[in-house]
Amino acid sequence: MIRIATVGEIGSGKSYVAKLLGFPVFNADIQINKIYKNNHKCFLLLKKKLPKFIKSHPIKKSEILKAIFANQNNLKKITETVHPIVRLNMLNFIKKNKKKKAIVLDIPLYFENKINKKGDVIIFVQAKKSQINNRLKRRPNFNFKIFNKLKKIQLPVHYKKKKANFIVKNNFKNVSLKKNVKIIKKKILKYERSNP
Repeated sequence: MIRIATVGEIGSGKSYVAKLLGFPVFNADIQINKIYKNNHKCFLLLKKKLPKFIKSHPIKKSEILKAIFANQNNLKKITETVHPIVRLNMLNFIKKNKKKKAIVLDIPLYFENKINKKGDVIIFVQAKKSQINNRLKRRPNFNFKIFNKLKKIQLPVHYKKKKANFIVKNNFKNVSLKKNVKIIKKKILKYERSNP
């Protein structure tokens, strides 16, 4: 089974590229939302660590945001609590799909949380800053202050780009993006066949 990871800046279109590849996708952001909604153990842990902010289950996104705004250290407390659960869910996802030809890991902190393994195929999704900012502004409830706090815990974009096996330029025109992703997918599968 081939492990493919999509990396890049927030708003560059990583999740869309992950879907275009046509393999099972593990989306960390979706997982985190599910954890806040359904995981009672996570709620109890966060309530203990952040009693001023976390009041009731399911955990409200607004409570998480207030905690992050109040103190940068709260973001660390949240990630230390939530990320081990995300990792466990990811391992279950990999196990469940072990007979598939490939899987895609759509994880914003893929390098930061040391999820990368030797042999992983890394696709860096590149987009112009102006286009990214325009997309982010259109997102409902998007907060640039939170965005800047999250950027501080991420490795530099040039590091991720350097580590990538493939770079796909996203100009947000579906036809050309789909074409480029199709070419990359063929190359990944061809490489796997020649290196069983």
